[in-house]
Amino acid sequence: MASRLADLVRKARRLASERDRLIEDLADDWARALRGQDLSAADLEELWAGLTEDAVRRGGAAVGGRWPAQAWRAEAQEVIARVRAKVEAALGEH
Repeated sequence: MASRLADLVRKARRLASERDRLIEDLADDWARALRGQDLSAADLEELWAGLTEDAVRRGGAAVGGRWPAQAWRAEAQEVIARVRAKVEAALGEH
């Protein structure tokens, strides 16, 4: 039982690390795409809201009921919020 628990902890850490790397990559891509676009705060707010809803809809369909809808929505919102924070920080630097 202890070895199974250790395996699960290692897997969780690996998946979290992979998720963090993907968030970094996605934020870098969005920052490059948005830099110099002269978007208003309202435009950016609409962008993030749309991305969140798209992630919830597409991801929820992709997991095919393996996750409860509320859990998937919370995960999608967290990921988009992290991407948004990194993009806004990157755009604020330039």
